[in-house]
Amino acid sequence: MDPPAPPPPPPGSQPAAAPSAIARQRILSGALANGSDADLPASGTATPPPVGSVAPGLPPNPFAPVPWAAASAPASPSLATAPANPFAAPPLPETPPASVPAAARQPRRPSPISTAASYQDELAAAAAAAAAAAARAGVDAEVPIQSDDDDEDDDPNHASSQPMLASPGGSLSSGLRGNTYAQRTPGSVSGRPFLGRLGRAGGGANRSRPSLPSAAGWSPTTPTSAHAGDAHHRSISVLDDVATPGLADPGDDKYLDTDAPEADWMLEGGGRRVKYEDFTTIDWIHDFAKERIRLKRLREHGTALANLFDASQAWLIVAMVGVVTGVIATFIALVEEWLSDLKEGRCVDHWYLNRKFCCWMQDEERCDAWVHWSDQILPGDATGGGRGGAERFFLSYAMYVGFAVLFTFLAAFLVKHLAPYAAGSGMPEVKTILGGFIMRKFLGGWTLLIKVIGLPLATASGMSVGKEGPFVHVACCVGNIIPRLFKKFAKNEAKKREILSAAAAAGISCAFGSPIGGVLFSLEEVSYYFPHKTQLRSFFASMCAAVTLQVLNPYRTGKLVLFQVAYDSSWHSFEIIFFILLGVLGGLFGAFFIRANLRVSTLRKWTWLRVHPVQEACAIALITAIISYVNGYLRISTDKLVGALFRECSPDPADELHAELCSREAYPHTAMLLLIASVAKIALTVVTFGIRVPCGCFIPTLAIGACVGRVLGMAVDSLQHAYPGFFLFASCIPETECVTIGPYALLGAAAFLAGLTRMTVSLVVIMFEITGALTYVLPIMIAVMVSKFVGDAFGKESIYDGLIRLNGYPFLDTKEEYIESVHAGQVMTSASELVVIPAAEASVGDLERILRENSHKGFPVVASTKAMQIVGYINRNELRYALEQARKRPAITDATPCYFVLDVPTLQSLGLDPSTIGSSAGSSGAWATASSPGTIGSFGSAIAAAVASANHFVDLSPWMDTTPITIVPRTPMEMVIELIKKMGLRYVLITRNGTLLGLITKKDVLRHLGRVSELAHVDRDLLVNRLVG
Repeated sequence: MDPPAPPPPPPGSQPAAAPSAIARQRILSGALANGSDADLPASGTATPPPVGSVAPGLPPNPFAPVPWAAASAPASPSLATAPANPFAAPPLPETPPASVPAAARQPRRPSPISTAASYQDELAAAAAAAAAAAARAGVDAEVPIQSDDDDEDDDPNHASSQPMLASPGGSLSSGLRGNTYAQRTPGSVSGRPFLGRLGRAGGGANRSRPSLPSAAGWSPTTPTSAHAGDAHHRSISVLDDVATPGLADPGDDKYLDTDAPEADWMLEGGGRRVKYEDFTTIDWIHDFAKERIRLKRLREHGTALANLFDASQAWLIVAMVGVVTGVIATFIALVEEWLSDLKEGRCVDHWYLNRKFCCWMQDEERCDAWVHWSDQILPGDATGGGRGGAERFFLSYAMYVGFAVLFTFLAAFLVKHLAPYAAGSGMPEVKTILGGFIMRKFLGGWTLLIKVIGLPLATASGMSVGKEGPFVHVACCVGNIIPRLFKKFAKNEAKKREILSAAAAAGISCAFGSPIGGVLFSLEEVSYYFPHKTQLRSFFASMCAAVTLQVLNPYRTGKLVLFQVAYDSSWHSFEIIFFILLGVLGGLFGAFFIRANLRVSTLRKWTWLRVHPVQEACAIALITAIISYVNGYLRISTDKLVGALFRECSPDPADELHAELCSREAYPHTAMLLLIASVAKIALTVVTFGIRVPCGCFIPTLAIGACVGRVLGMAVDSLQHAYPGFFLFASCIPETECVTIGPYALLGAAAFLAGLTRMTVSLVVIMFEITGALTYVLPIMIAVMVSKFVGDAFGKESIYDGLIRLNGYPFLDTKEEYIESVHAGQVMTSASELVVIPAAEASVGDLERILRENSHKGFPVVASTKAMQIVGYINRNELRYALEQARKRPAITDATPCYFVLDVPTLQSLGLDPSTIGSSAGSSGAWATASSPGTIGSFGSAIAAAVASANHFVDLSPWMDTTPITIVPRTPMEMVIELIKKMGLRYVLITRNGTLLGLITKKDVLRHLGRVSELAHVDRDLLVNRLVG
């Protein structure tokens, strides 16, 4: 409980002679800081404290945050001292003084661009109104602090000759941050208050940066207490009626980040932000702080209904993402199947139906409703052979090739001219975006539209590409567009990435019909930040996507994907040998494919192919169509091929393809065709994956692995039938089918995909959900783990990690362990190579020149370039934006001073002796005397003269990060990498005892790891050469 206020002075006491200006200021500051109504003496001087003394309650660190304006409320002198915790907020009064007129209570727009003559007329009127109200009420009036410009103008010690500032207690502090309702005392000069000429606006009852103006242009400060909306804690700007640089009306500036009040940001210390620029990394700590502030204010001031709606927004969004993704997946599947059949013929009755639906409940080979192009163009009997049969063959061949090239041209043309980001699978970019990178249009509406149109065109062309991988990109586009309807996610990039993680899970759920596998895929492969709540939302989104796909039933078979199968038989222990062999082949394939495709991608990136993507895509489509038509296993769509290879053999084959795959007499011929198809598909996939059309590599890899696995299954089955008494087959029951060929194709597909993507748990679950056979989970695990081990022996990066490295994206894999033997001091960019900004020695022109001549993403702010005491860090975007906004004011010139810490230069701008001022700073001061280390003395005196005579200055402190992460030079690089990975840092400062020594950014870490990797490859090549030599 607060102690009672001291008693008022006796009514009959007489004021003494008028004191000097400095003494008046000190006594006025002390009286207001203590909340007393003591009279000022009329004359006499005050004894200054010893040099080096610090005002009561002053934090020892001149840059430490100051407690929230405890002096604004009447209290005993004990409240003038700072709390033990410098961040603790003393309670604030609930109501303003009754004597303050309504006009004086109206808050104004804050401004750090200050002028001496702003609002003097209005404040004089407000003072007169206050005095009149007080006279009627018979009490002393509280009026805004104002200057006396009429008396003693030639006296250098007069108050009007000195720029005075109102602080949270009425004390002389380093900026106009505080309560502008200063208590008028009987001893004030001529009964008139003082006007602050130089300082920063926006105070309220707390020491904070200026808060944002509301839509009406006013700027009430918002303390963190329950009295945030109290009129007594709003500041009237006695300065220019302009806003802080960048703190414009949220509706007028789309680049401004305007979610949290400035008073709340004072607690966080991270500074304000503009919207992230393209190709920059988000500040995870800042975005998490923004969400904490939002939740705190919602819980304090929101209703129960508002809190309920806020908690349900994420679930509503992920449900919408799942449903929309399921609808889009159904559309893509139907269009892709129709376009694939269109290469061979059309439905006579209904042109928009594919072959299956056109011949529904009929044999597709004897269906009269489906007409081949050769029969359509050359009517007649095609069974007679001769010249007519050859013409029909080549006509069908030409139509197949022509449609393939046409579909590819349309897809490549749309991508090149409308949405370049729609090319490829999008998986490397999605991983990088989820890691905190900004790529503005990659998940936009145009990208989604062209991806949805181009994906069925590219896959239907017959090229060795798939649509399952790009489903993740499509789902993330949906997950980026829908949250724009909700400000909670639209204004917070870190929160938006939680939705994107759930969207990635929904994409895999639609691609493979595997909702649980989708959740695990998002966790294992793409997500950078995956808390428990995101896991639940991902599960919900995957469920909604799978339910939508099941309800729409695009294939009319009850299956979510074409290659979904079911196995009734089990496996034998001797088959583990062949399962391991498939894993070895999968690992070797993955290592080869990654290296080959990265070389092709490098060639594509640095040669003429980069400027001719449409011609390249059409050429590859032409070659693929020519090769594929003569091989039946390459001609059919990849989904159908994978489904046929996965199926078990049965006595009654479903179609000719199934009968051919299950005929033991045709094993040699079928195996040869499958091997040719797999080799051709490997070569075509290596050169196709990465062209400028929407394409993925999941399904082609599954098809390659399924072909190899089917061939191995045929070989094992033939060996068992040829040598049934061999000891290896002792567990087989006579006269029964011992070896099931279909699961070998499934295991081969899983092993080859694991070698390419290095997925483990999620891939096993996806394959299990495809088959629904619990008995084959263990064989799948064996094949996948062996494949990963073999692939890791040649390099641990997956195909997507390799593309991330090739494209130079700033991504640190959270699963990777980095073993370093160096320290941060050996990797950092030293301070001598950095561009640093002095906190109080730069002008607008200086800062603009720094931005023009340097491309750095941020700049350390130091107390002075001599001492290099770190003050904070400001990002390039915020600095440029603040200067652009300041330039809109006509009074701002190149010589206008800029300050990042207003507490220090204000002392000299007052023109007072620091040794005299030090004891009168009050509890709200944030500076020390000149003899204190790291204070005003280190900033030089040249700028002080400019401040003392300047009518304007630019306050950049709201945009500076006052709490950057700092480490010592001896910190191991492993710890630095973990800090950047786990905390999402963009930079860390290297300091010793507060002195800046260097800087390490995320790109510095990636560059260092790249050099280490290159040296490792060189050492490995040298070792191989020695062994071979």
